Amino acid sequence: MINASWRKLEYDKVKEQVSSFTVSPAGRLLAERLEPSTKYRQIESWLQETEEAAALLASGASIPLSAMEGIDPFLTLLGKGRVYNESELEQLSVWLTSVVQMKKYMYSKRSIAPTIAAYAESMYDCPQLRDELNRCIRYGLITDQASADLAFIRRHIYASEDKIQRKMEHALHKYRTSLQEPVISKRRDRFVIAVKRELRKQVPGMVWDESSSGQTLFVEPVDVAELQVELQQWKAEEERERTVILARLSELAESFSFELHRNVEAMASFDFITARAKLSRSYEGKRIELLDQPVIRLKGARHPLLGQGSVPLNVELGYGWKQLIITGPNTGGKTVTLKTIGLFVLMLQSGLLVPAEEGSVLGVFQHVIADVGDGQSLEQSLSTFSSHITVLNEMLKYASPRALLLLDELAAGTDPSEGIALSIALLEQLLKRGALAAATTHFNEIKSFAARTAGCQNAKMAFDSETLKPLYRLEIGEAGDSHAFAIARRFGLPEEVLQRAEQLLVRKQETTIKPELMKLPLVNTEVNEQTKKLNDTGEAVKPKAKPFQKGDAVWIYPLKRIGVVFRPADERGNVVVQVQGQKLTFNHKRIKLYIAKTKLYPDEQYDLDIVFETKQNRKARKLMNRKHVEGLSIVTPEEDIYK
Repeated sequence: MINASWRKLEYDKVKEQVSSFTVSPAGRLLAERLEPSTKYRQIESWLQETEEAAALLASGASIPLSAMEGIDPFLTLLGKGRVYNESELEQLSVWLTSVVQMKKYMYSKRSIAPTIAAYAESMYDCPQLRDELNRCIRYGLITDQASADLAFIRRHIYASEDKIQRKMEHALHKYRTSLQEPVISKRRDRFVIAVKRELRKQVPGMVWDESSSGQTLFVEPVDVAELQVELQQWKAEEERERTVILARLSELAESFSFELHRNVEAMASFDFITARAKLSRSYEGKRIELLDQPVIRLKGARHPLLGQGSVPLNVELGYGWKQLIITGPNTGGKTVTLKTIGLFVLMLQSGLLVPAEEGSVLGVFQHVIADVGDGQSLEQSLSTFSSHITVLNEMLKYASPRALLLLDELAAGTDPSEGIALSIALLEQLLKRGALAAATTHFNEIKSFAARTAGCQNAKMAFDSETLKPLYRLEIGEAGDSHAFAIARRFGLPEEVLQRAEQLLVRKQETTIKPELMKLPLVNTEVNEQTKKLNDTGEAVKPKAKPFQKGDAVWIYPLKRIGVVFRPADERGNVVVQVQGQKLTFNHKRIKLYIAKTKLYPDEQYDLDIVFETKQNRKARKLMNRKHVEGLSIVTPEEDIYK
């Protein structure tokens, strides 16, 4: 897969969230190394783990994960002859206790999480090591029970300190008139008393320190000197025995090197799996169906980084069509739709549950390549168009039935006519290679290509024409409009500018063939050299346009789409036209004949009610013509006047 596309689809942000839910360095390292798999069995296994961990969390159970503080550096030095100190060995003891707790916990949860509970069986209790550490070290200190020699030495130390204490108390009384204060303290690990400098000669003994002012000397009385030497000897023996005990415990720990490393791996895996489950639960992720074929069907899918306020997405690829061309206004959600599709594939193939409804299906893809954002780079001297071409080259390189390709703003960044031609040629090539592709565009020519090409489907982002606001809802089956004029009005662009823009658009449309009708024959307008008439001065005069008839297909300039005449022009020149099931009123100057009724429906007896009436209304009308039915009525929607 292509890492650059992962960043464009914000997969890196999802990985950061997984890492934030880990509690140990080893678990965090696994999260940072997370990448989508392309192997079906591997993905299924990951999803099973995440689903089971999510079930454990949902049951209210607190999984006894270990932060494994100090364990990584401990194991790094294991086997290198290091003698560990009391603190390090105590951390090992605490961690081994957490291993025991995890084993007991997972054993009790086998019915909820059978797969990951089985992983705990590979962990080692190491009872011999754990018991020895608990016996020898407590509260960061070596206990008297660590060895018989240590217990013997410490008894002599306690006895020596007791003798010294009694001697020092006697010295306090004996030399009380020479003391700065009657207290016993320690200097350089020797017991001393505070003597006034001027009375130093009255207290025989060794000076070990003096006060900052120099007025007080800390003297070891001569009658305790011998006892203090004896105490220091016993303490040296204690330190030697401490080293022997720590070396023995370190050697014992090294003998369990394999078991300790396996325990770290298992605990890190539990941490990583639980982090995936915590993230999945944070956005209400579910395990959807995974197929070993390149298909996409998302129902009620919500982008995990947008939260519950986002509009759910329904989209399909790989079933009835290989390509989906998405149109609609800017800020309408087209790019988010592409990102949601791509990110869901990457997340599922990484073993993460996704926020989608039941009935959603995702296949396994070998490549997910996205051209989202302008990609402009000053460092690499890439323009927007150059960056697009770079990604398109990559898409063509990897295009295959197992590739998902996401293209944002087709034909952008260069001359529109050339960009459109290049885009259509690219789509044709991708279709030949069987790759799944979703693309966004504003160009009618590309919409037309999708409408007339097998394996390609149009879709639009819904737009509320009354509030002039995007609805962020994808509707498959029909191309949408950019609604540039409506949005510009909403944001306060001067009306003078907008009216001029509409005039220019109408002129352009009058001189070009609409892409939606490229497959249809143009109507004979009966205005040509043979049908022109001459006025009194001999100048050619165009005959008056024939009035519209019910059933005529007309082009509607404001909507830029085709409609069918429902009611011919009234005395004000207003024509009622049916557009997508709605009956709208337009002035005759705003529409143009494209296909006459006689060409659309050669049979004069053709029942136009099939075009204009709903199936329910036609059934009701037929029934009412035969007999009276209580409560039966025909509902006719009100006609809207388009201004």
